[in-house]
Amino acid sequence: MDIDKRFERILAIFIQLQSKPVVKAQDLADRFQVSIRTIYRDIRSLEKAGVPIYSEAGYGYSLAGGYRLPPTLFSKEEALSFAVAEKLMHQYLDKELSKQFSNALSKMKSVLRTSDKENIQTVEEQVLLKSNKKLFNQEVPTALSTLFSSIAQKLQIRIKYQKADSSKAEERTVEPVGVFQENGFWYFMAYCHLRQEVRQFRLDRIKDIWMSTEPFNQQLKSLAYYLDQKVTKKEEHPTATIWASRQMQGFMCWERQLYGFIKETETEDGFVMTFEHNLKHQYLQRWLLAFGDGIKIIEPLSLKQEMLQLIDAIKKQIK
Repeated sequence: MDIDKRFERILAIFIQLQSKPVVKAQDLADRFQVSIRTIYRDIRSLEKAGVPIYSEAGYGYSLAGGYRLPPTLFSKEEALSFAVAEKLMHQYLDKELSKQFSNALSKMKSVLRTSDKENIQTVEEQVLLKSNKKLFNQEVPTALSTLFSSIAQKLQIRIKYQKADSSKAEERTVEPVGVFQENGFWYFMAYCHLRQEVRQFRLDRIKDIWMSTEPFNQQLKSLAYYLDQKVTKKEEHPTATIWASRQMQGFMCWERQLYGFIKETETEDGFVMTFEHNLKHQYLQRWLLAFGDGIKIIEPLSLKQEMLQLIDAIKKQIK
């Protein structure tokens, strides 16, 4: 069994070397949950088998240019994953990138056994994905693919971007850092030349996008760095503490991430939740009204007062 596992790991390492220009030993050790010493032994085994691997201390491993083996056959389980993969990509990628993914997947399917192709077709007919959430502006079908091209080629892009509280789109020149998905929406971090700082943008608020010929002129850090900064800033904002009954907590957990949720603690009679308290908008206050007598505002006092003002305004509107 250990020999079989080692063979599968060495083969998987070889596939990783074919799929990336450079692979670090630590990344391989993390991926296969083994020690770096084990990775060193596996790399030596590949070298003894005649695989031309170049290595540089502190940099990583790479294959000699042009060295490739014929496509590896997929297992039945791997082949079946294609059935769901294409459906998911149609759901979560914009129109242009979804088309590109389908083309790439078709090339991968072409090397499958006939029986695997038939199995995939059978499963595809039984998988249906539906979502009412608008992830992209349908008038801008190339948003994601343009962002990816910008990041890869390090070229600036221009966008027409409409903020949630604005009635018209504003033109910006940006240098994208990276793309991420959060709370069911696609976002990207980018240096904004108008604001002269790194900002977060939501893809479904882009009204137009096009690539420029101007190269990046900012020395930007990784996406992970800016996401960490975002979490730190969020923790520094004023917070609100809410008690919720067990029944209401079950309903609140579906959407609370959209309203600044930070953490929760279980108590004997329910849950105590902490939210970011945005003083500029009333998103949290209006959302909390939906849960009526199933919640209590613990702090701050200002939030209680804002809730009472909203309730009074609703009473007048109803009358």
